[in-house]
Amino acid sequence: MTWNPEQYNRFRSERLAPFEDLVRWLKVRPGMKAVDLGCGPGELTRRLGTLLPESEVVGIDSSPEMIPKEPGFQLARIEDLEGQYDLIFSHAALHWVDDHPALFSKLWACLKPGGQLLVQMPYNFDHPSHLAAARVAQSLGQPVREVPVLRVEDYARLLYDLGALETQVLVKVYPHVLADADAIVEWTKGTLLTAYTVTEAFLENYQAEVRRACPGSPVFYGFKRLLLSAEKPATSI
Repeated sequence: MTWNPEQYNRFRSERLAPFEDLVRWLKVRPGMKAVDLGCGPGELTRRLGTLLPESEVVGIDSSPEMIPKEPGFQLARIEDLEGQYDLIFSHAALHWVDDHPALFSKLWACLKPGGQLLVQMPYNFDHPSHLAAARVAQSLGQPVREVPVLRVEDYARLLYDLGALETQVLVKVYPHVLADADAIVEWTKGTLLTAYTVTEAFLENYQAEVRRACPGSPVFYGFKRLLLSAEKPATSI
């Protein structure tokens, strides 16, 4: 899987909106230790740092193409997280990691008592743009990755079982208006299509399917996202 920061940032403002929604739940205290899981090119990690005065914020990402080559960023896998944090934050990354019950248990263990977990993930896997990619991959003999994202109520239950307090789990539709179906293809090139081998045949077939499913200009691209906040009890309960 190869990531391209320029392609990813083509829709920068649209990708920023759920970040701003997520940080509205942020419980700010001085002197926090925070980690941004799947930080990508690092812009939002830096933005998170400005919201946390007198705090240490580190970003980790498994893509050498995406992660900034500067202090405060580490090349590492999300599922290998170690240490203890006051804030574990993730914006549009955990859907790339398998086995969410095990993953959330792991993240919870890395959260200090009184700490907060803030997560945003795409929840648009039933949209024609996503279904078309899977169909085209199958037609070309490529494997299709099973999406590990759970039902909304399953995350609420999972967090309850972990002992979370002040839990909030919701899905929000972001109403993006793009120029046409080809713009949707450009959007997915920066994220979804990185899971596939995008040959000329793949892109041609995929573009044709998205054009059939999303005709007209401009085109409405309603993008669902899951937002989650939970706090760990300050003491054992």
